[in-house]
Amino acid sequence: MTARTPDDLRKLVRPDRVHRDIYRDPDIFEMEMERLFHRAWVYVGHESQVARPGDFLCSWIGTQPVVMTRHGDGKVYLLHNRCGHRGVKVVNEARGNARFLRCMFHGWSYDLNGELTGLTQPEGYTAFAVDPIAHGMPRVARAHSVHGFLFASASAQGPSFEDYFGDVTSAIDDLVAAAPDGAVEVTGGALRYGFPGNWKFQADNVCDMYHVVYSHESSSRDGAQYVRRQGDASGIPFFEEDGSVSSFDASGLWGFPNGHGWEGALPRFENTDPLWREYVARLEARQGRERTREILKRKRHNTVFYPNLVIQDLNMHVRVIRPIRVDLTEVTIHPIRLKGAPERMFRDAIRLLNTTNSAASLTQADDVEAFMRGHAGLGNRDGNPWLLLARGDAGNEAPDRAYAHARRTFGSSEMLLRLQYRSWLRHMTAAG
Repeated sequence: MTARTPDDLRKLVRPDRVHRDIYRDPDIFEMEMERLFHRAWVYVGHESQVARPGDFLCSWIGTQPVVMTRHGDGKVYLLHNRCGHRGVKVVNEARGNARFLRCMFHGWSYDLNGELTGLTQPEGYTAFAVDPIAHGMPRVARAHSVHGFLFASASAQGPSFEDYFGDVTSAIDDLVAAAPDGAVEVTGGALRYGFPGNWKFQADNVCDMYHVVYSHESSSRDGAQYVRRQGDASGIPFFEEDGSVSSFDASGLWGFPNGHGWEGALPRFENTDPLWREYVARLEARQGRERTREILKRKRHNTVFYPNLVIQDLNMHVRVIRPIRVDLTEVTIHPIRLKGAPERMFRDAIRLLNTTNSAASLTQADDVEAFMRGHAGLGNRDGNPWLLLARGDAGNEAPDRAYAHARRTFGSSEMLLRLQYRSWLRHMTAAG
């Protein structure tokens, strides 16, 4: 790897644009894995995905495999997924349940807290001591859970969880408050898609309301027909045939210094579904009428926890971005279930996810096509090497005192992209 110097990297990020090399250079990608994904806080999974003792879930911190486990002591552990013997990846199944974790190479086995418990042919180790702790599956340096959403940092050094995310975690608080039983589950399977392009294409896209009217023009027409056929009464005007950029501008965009932020909630029609009234009644029974009214004033559409998590309020899912190579990215989508809500609400959310966000869905296919074309276009080394992020400027931005360090602007602004690349540059040029 040819490491870029801090001065090299600073030349790639300007106030209103970034250089193509940020998306195409494999050396920069390797630096991102070390300096951003390794040192910052990234999402690895939800504790409901390892609900029972013995449950495990494989995840990633950048390109490093990790495994989340539920031990017999009831605690959740996050372990580096590598054998203490020869470094082989121990757990290969995406998820499951086991009494212990066993490496397929030489049969070493581990407790669900990472401690080495089974050393095969121990009589062969007479000259060297094999310490069960030193040769176990090491725990990830730092982990922090918010209502079961587990974030991790592979570095013992760096900003605290609270300093890194700040008030953006209010999005999780509000999501959980909408559950009649006061908790959520990440369940119901997963949708997964990959694309030949850089992970930042997906990170850039989720709070880009400028593209919606144009990229999804044909999908919106098809979606409106679908909704009419289904007789949908959910009050979600996701597919509007007469949508315009100005309609998204009114929703607003919020950004935070470390690249996190959210789009304001999209407008909704009155929900006439009897199921909705049942849900509201259940929520009022727990929260009271006034608090329920406040909860149901939805504040957000997509919320970005930079660099790898998106929570969408509209159709209730988490989206996890996994960088594999500079030119290969995988995205996994998990439905969110509001505990205590009518079960049909969850089934309807899954139906909507299949309609909008599966690999062959009405809208997701548009985005993936844009990512692939973006990767292809940036492969052209002739001409202008810069990507323009100039929509909206400081004159359109204002502090939002409801959230520490937040700035608000109109919905189709590229403010959040500029904040993300300022954060990216700080991580990439930080000492150590």
